[in-house]
Amino acid sequence: MAQVTIRINGYAYTVGCEDGQEEHLAKMAGEVEQRVTHIKAIGGQSGEARLLMLASLLLADELHDVKTNGGAQITPPPVPAKEDGERRARLRRVAARAEEIASDLLDL
Repeated sequence: MAQVTIRINGYAYTVGCEDGQEEHLAKMAGEVEQRVTHIKAIGGQSGEARLLMLASLLLADELHDVKTNGGAQITPPPVPAKEDGERRARLRRVAARAEEIASDLLDL
C-alpha cells in the first residue's frame, strides 16, 4: 500500500492508497482543493470542517448533475470573479440547504 501526502487548504494529510494510484489520489485532492479555493474566494470560510463540508457538497452537486445529464462531463468552476453572481447564489443555496439538514439532525 502506497502513502501519499496531499495538501488541502494548507493542511497536509497522509493518505494510503493502492500502489499505482498515487497520481489519481493527488488529482482528486486537487479537485477538492479547487472547490475549497472557490468557496474561500467568495468569502465562505468559517472553519475547516465547514469549509470541507461545503466543498464536499459542491462535489456531490456536480456528481448529481453528471448523473442526471446522462454522464455528460461538467467542468469544475474556476475561481470566481467578483461579478460571478450565479455561482455565488448556487453556493449560497447549497450552504443554506446543508444548514437546514444539520439543524434538522440536531433536532432529532
